[in-house]
Amino acid sequence: MQLQTVRPNIVQAIRAYRAEDLMSAAEGANQHFLYADLAGAQNKQEVLERIAAAFLFPPQFGKNLDTLYDCMTNLALKAGTQNGFVVVLEQLPDHARFDREAREQLLDVFREAAEFWAERRTPFRCFYSFSVARGLEAAPGDRAETAPAAAPKPPPKVQVSKNGFNPNFGVNMPLMSSAFDTAMWLSAA
Repeated sequence: MQLQTVRPNIVQAIRAYRAEDLMSAAEGANQHFLYADLAGAQNKQEVLERIAAAFLFPPQFGKNLDTLYDCMTNLALKAGTQNGFVVVLEQLPDHARFDREAREQLLDVFREAAEFWAERRTPFRCFYSFSVARGLEAAPGDRAETAPAAAPKPPPKVQVSKNGFNPNFGVNMPLMSSAFDTAMWLSAA
């Protein structure tokens, strides 16, 4: 998959793409790959906690939408020149405790981050999918884009390359994907 076939600053449903292919494409373009599996998250707080853990946000991350935006934009900008971002949010909750409004507010943060990076001519592509948690009914008017999985799916399997994949970053993200690990960029300064 070539990232050139996807608009450089967009937030869209993952549908035709696989996380593994997006990760390979990000690595090939020397861009950060950020992956968060949100299966099982029940509310906004849990979604934000999982994103913070997956993206290695600093401990002071306030677990609200404003600080999510700050981490996706200003914190990464302070880290230095960025080649681009490919973000995957898999299995966003789709039920009454994380309803359509909550999902749209979350996705709006990523849309605003895409605009922020577009102004700096830096690609920021965010892909997402929905799931319905078992035992929770969907809110009226909500419809899942993907069927619930019988069991949590394992992270994408990739072959470890010689250029330093770190399995501690989840989904074997390349070491460069830790733009939000402030200790790393502060020590480099």
